[in-house]
Amino acid sequence: MSKKKRDIPVFEHPLIETHCHLDYLKERPLAEILAETQRVNVERVITIAVSPDNLAPVRELAQSASWIYGTQGIHPHDAELYTDDVEAEIRQHCSHAKIVAVGEIGLDYYYDNADRAVQRDVFRRQLQLACDADLPVVIHSRDADDDTIAILQEFEQSLPRRGVIHSFTSGPGLARYALDQGWCLGFNGIATFNKAENVRDIIRMTPVEQILLETDAPFLTPVPYRGKENAPFYIPFVAEKVAEVKALEVADVVRQTYQNSRRTFYRLQ
Repeated sequence: MSKKKRDIPVFEHPLIETHCHLDYLKERPLAEILAETQRVNVERVITIAVSPDNLAPVRELAQSASWIYGTQGIHPHDAELYTDDVEAEIRQHCSHAKIVAVGEIGLDYYYDNADRAVQRDVFRRQLQLACDADLPVVIHSRDADDDTIAILQEFEQSLPRRGVIHSFTSGPGLARYALDQGWCLGFNGIATFNKAENVRDIIRMTPVEQILLETDAPFLTPVPYRGKENAPFYIPFVAEKVAEVKALEVADVVRQTYQNSRRTFYRLQ
């Protein structure tokens, strides 16, 4: 049973939405969504690329407003669509000031939408792109903890900037490895789900200095708005839940995660 809906909290300190997919939002006009996002004091939004056909739309969105930024990368679901031409397109646009990371890249052995060997190869190729571009990385890892660790270990010395393992639902082994290596972990509406105690356990073990807030909109809408399309303006509920789980003041979580976001995505202005 979902909780009674309530107004979205507005905090004095601004928030940064570090992971959403603006071009996938369909329930309301994007202009309305962005206006509501600003109303709840979200200062910057990072919209994430996942496939060859949305690399350009993400770049266009990042150019549409000063407070919107983007990434370039291919999700493991579409790893079999990764070609030399796609790689060249990503490489070309990684130099743009509004592109703040290589991502969303990684491994997904839950859905297995692409051959696992292809996923691993494409993951490595895009990590090398991040090395070459001096950009952080946005990583997706699902049911692939061991291989994610093994591949990241290959790049421990060559990757100049870490980044984030977003929508973290993996086990404590991957969490400990990532945190020890200086990565951030990204948490979203899953943290509010009744059955997500495993995610809350990871939040408890993660230093607040290594937590990033996200929504992954239009997916994973937080309680109390589950059932509706997710949107960046719901991110205050994620901040509240992280604060509750870690027994911290929400204002302190908002301030610290804001600093974490600026540190991780150094091109945010």
